[in-house]
Amino acid sequence: MSEHERDRLRELLDVVLAGADNGEPRTLAQMAGDAYTSPYHFNRLLSRGAGEPPVAMRRRVMLERAAWQLKHGRTVTDAAWAAGYESVEGFSRAYAKAFGHPPSTAAASHWLPAPNGIHFHPPESLWVDSQERVLSPLTEQLVMHDLDDTKALLDQAAGLPEEVLTEVRLPGHEVLTWDGPEESILQVLAATVWSKECWVASIEGLSMPVRGTPGTIAELARRHDAVAERWLAVVHDIERRGAWEDRLIDALCEPPESFQIGSVVAHVLTYAAHRRLLVRAMLRMAGVEVDQGDPIEWLRARRGEVPSV
Repeated sequence: MSEHERDRLRELLDVVLAGADNGEPRTLAQMAGDAYTSPYHFNRLLSRGAGEPPVAMRRRVMLERAAWQLKHGRTVTDAAWAAGYESVEGFSRAYAKAFGHPPSTAAASHWLPAPNGIHFHPPESLWVDSQERVLSPLTEQLVMHDLDDTKALLDQAAGLPEEVLTEVRLPGHEVLTWDGPEESILQVLAATVWSKECWVASIEGLSMPVRGTPGTIAELARRHDAVAERWLAVVHDIERRGAWEDRLIDALCEPPESFQIGSVVAHVLTYAAHRRLLVRAMLRMAGVEVDQGDPIEWLRARRGEVPSV
């Protein structure tokens, strides 16, 4: 499939889910009209590109969303309305037929069988599931080194005076323009933690965390410990399902944007490694002795090995 075809398919998927946030019922004619095509052509395009007719896909994804909402405390009546059903009875019949049990019983998973891997992802997004792949033990080493090394730098920074941590050492420096200035040791460490908090929230389908001031090193260390556990669980789940080529289509972006999950993990690891080396450079500017952050040395220490000479 060409890039143009993938973009067009994403546009059609957006049309299928339009109005889902307020439970608006949608007919095939309405969806086709929003896509500026005939109902016949719209149905044919979606069925060919996604392997599922648009009306059936919308109904399934809305039921998946309802299952997630019920699991998180929404009432059956509210879930029925949000899914576009005119009555609780009609919703309950459809739900029981799809999940094999009434909506009063929590679903083990809110995903239903799909011919295309397209599923609801909270809060208002689609997750495009790929076929399983072989797990890679290298990934855990990369992720664990990043987490351990960040913690080691935070521990070292905890023993430094505040003026050393907050002194501007690279005026005007930005790692990524949308992350703002990273001119001091404290700012770079804060950005390292913040990046994981943002991406974990996105993958888990949570609201974007509010970004305040960098805070203290002790506060950053607590935040790092909390997000490290979640980040590791996210990566383990991606590996377990072989989901590296899955795509998260985030409807909260304007316009909607898709991210390949493997590229997200690579992004986080790449810029985390850059920032850890940047912190080391700044520490040396401050006259602080610091190690190289070499993953070879980290792995040897982790395994209790004695370096060869």
